[in-house]
Amino acid sequence: MVAVAAVGDLHVEAGAGPRLRPLFQRAANDADVLLLAGDLTDRGRLAQAEAVCEVFGGLDLPVVAVLGNHDHDHDEQTRITEMLTDVGVTVLDGSVATVVAAGTTIGIAGGKGFAGGFAGRSAEIFGENEMKAFARHGQRTAELLGTAINSLDTEWRIALTHYAPVPDTLDGEPLELYPFLGNHHLAAAIDSSAVPVTLAVHGHAHYGRECGVTPGGTLVRNVAAPVIAAPYAVYRLSADPGTTAVRLL
Repeated sequence: MVAVAAVGDLHVEAGAGPRLRPLFQRAANDADVLLLAGDLTDRGRLAQAEAVCEVFGGLDLPVVAVLGNHDHDHDEQTRITEMLTDVGVTVLDGSVATVVAAGTTIGIAGGKGFAGGFAGRSAEIFGENEMKAFARHGQRTAELLGTAINSLDTEWRIALTHYAPVPDTLDGEPLELYPFLGNHHLAAAIDSSAVPVTLAVHGHAHYGRECGVTPGGTLVRNVAAPVIAAPYAVYRLSADPGTTAVRLL
């Protein structure tokens, strides 16, 4: 059995590192890898990123992250990525990471993703240049995710994003926000893989629900901290589809 810990939307403030660090030090006892689904900082300030590094740097298990929209707020995303990388956190942006654990390989394809909405109610590349740019960016981020997923050659495949790939996990959010919380092109990218993706993990939807599924049948989990109501959730990856992504903690 492979165990995956995941959380998003911690919105860490400057100086919070010493308080939060103990919550994650036991993650190595619970899981083989820890996934961070974006919005690690509250407003993308470097002092907040320093606190994130204090929390996750040097943990006794691999830590793989994507950034969220809050992490981009002060246009310091490149520096934040460098800071996290320097303390051993792998940050994905249309890229992949492979973790060897429990006698197997876990491939993680990740990127922030973007907004755009869902089938039948989504942005299209039409109209004003601003709308075209908005829709085009959403599609482009999904294409990068799909390319990354299809490059994986591992026993288990996980898609890690900040924005939601399906509306299922947004249930509880105002309908007016759905176009800004996720994008159906992400689900299409996940379902495009010739080898099925085992699990898709995202954050961003604080008032959504935990469990969903893509049109192609990939299990989706919203791990925003307010949703999972725990420092992190732990999911089981199993050869038995009926017990894959069962929550252990």
